[in-house]
Amino acid sequence: MVFGGFEKCTLIDYPGKVACMVYTIGCNFRCPYCHNPELVDETVEVKITEDQVFDFLDERTKMLDGIVITGGEPTMHGNELIKFMKKVKEKGFLVKLDSNGTNPSVLKEAIDLKIIDYIAMDIKSPLSKYTQTVARPVDVAAIRESIALIMKSAVEYEFRTTVIKAQLSLQDFDEIGQEIKGAKKYFLQKFIPNKLLNPQFRKKATYSDEEFLLLQEKMNNYVKYCGVR
Repeated sequence: MVFGGFEKCTLIDYPGKVACMVYTIGCNFRCPYCHNPELVDETVEVKITEDQVFDFLDERTKMLDGIVITGGEPTMHGNELIKFMKKVKEKGFLVKLDSNGTNPSVLKEAIDLKIIDYIAMDIKSPLSKYTQTVARPVDVAAIRESIALIMKSAVEYEFRTTVIKAQLSLQDFDEIGQEIKGAKKYFLQKFIPNKLLNPQFRKKATYSDEEFLLLQEKMNNYVKYCGVR
């Protein structure tokens, strides 16, 4: 695989672990608030080879717990992704995967092969609004399948939603809650208007801290734990 970015150390992207992070190139969504536009439109200039990543891991066997694979959308790379994850696991590292849930077959293969240790899946909006939210046609059945697959697996996981007030009403979170009812962990992520796919979204706002507390209380009626980031 070839990656569009590489962070040598992160203490926040893999809960409780010290990890490095690679960014895959390309995405099947066009979320206007995406903060990695160069990965989405594939205009990233500096690319990292798989060999470079493994050379780095070989030097950090006693310093890193694992690797985070994010994007873009990693599961678009299918068999290449699976092979990469296998190699990482063979070297003794944990693997966390960030995904939008559009390719449940890839998630299932990774789970079945036991080459994944943590999954973070974005829930962009209520399924009824997905196409509008991500600016692309969406197979919502695939999203629902990924949710069910993740929740039934033995793999540690979380669901998360980036919260933009203009896109998500308070009532929308009840629909999201129904879709992930019983989930172990769900996080509300505050929208930060910096580098974005659609610069017009810099004018958008998230909810107030008080409103986030109300959202947190609401979502705790559906999931075992709801946090705010």
